[in-house]
Formats: sequence, structure tokens, C-alpha cells
Amino acid sequence: MTLLAVVLSFGRVPVRTPGRRAAYGWSLAAYALVVGLCVALTLAPALQRWDWLFPVPGARHGCVESGRYQGLQTRAALGGLAGGAGDALAYAQREQSRQAVDDCLAATTTRWLPVYALGAALLVGAGAWSWERARARGNAAASG
Repeated sequence: MTLLAVVLSFGRVPVRTPGRRAAYGWSLAAYALVVGLCVALTLAPALQRWDWLFPVPGARHGCVESGRYQGLQTRAALGGLAGGAGDALAYAQREQSRQAVDDCLAATTTRWLPVYALGAALLVGAGAWSWERARARGNAAASG
């Protein structure tokens, strides 16, 4: 969030200058990609928690199943050792299951984060381009 605030505070949206179309395009693309990456990194924790923000079919279900499997593995590995310590076994199962789900969600988020970054970059680029076009039309109307 801090990185996004810094980029938006100190970064400037590129301004089109006559005769330098390619430079404007590259500057706009760089600005949009940096802001898109910042937005995606800001959204990363929310992607792991909210289904509506990360609607990839089966991703969360697979992580939950991975957690269940890890819990069963822990029970099988520690079942004979725990003896009468049922609470300790249950705690170990929950912890191993939680860790497996967290690892799975982190890997899934990492895999999909570039898609969200690119989407945000496209929105930022289109918005900045539209804003610049509207500003240029307003300046042309005022001077003409």
C-alpha cells in the first residue's frame, strides 16, 4: 500500500508532446505497468481471502483438500506417538492443515498475480490516455 501511495504521489502521468509519440507511448506503458504492479501487490492479501476477488474455479477447493490431506498425514505420522495426548495430536493436525492451505493459497496467488497486475495496468493506461486526450481537446478548444 505504501509503494502505491509513493508512486501515485511522486509519479507523474506522462504528458504527450508533439513529435514524440513513441516516447509518450513507452512512458505511458511504463507508468501503467508500475501502477498495475503496485495495485496487484496491494490486492494480494485480499486475493487469498475473498472468493469474489479471486474467482478461479477450484483453486480454493484444491487448497482446502490439500490441507485435509496434510492433516491426515500428520495423524498417520503422529498417531502412534501421541498415545493419550489427543489434544496435542489435534493441534498438530490443525497446524499442519493450516500451513498446507496457506502455502497452497500463496502459490496460487503468486501464479495469478501477474494477470491482475496486467489488468490493472491496462485500466490505468487506458484511463491516463483518455485523460490526456480530454485535456488536449480542452486546451485546443480554449486556444482556438
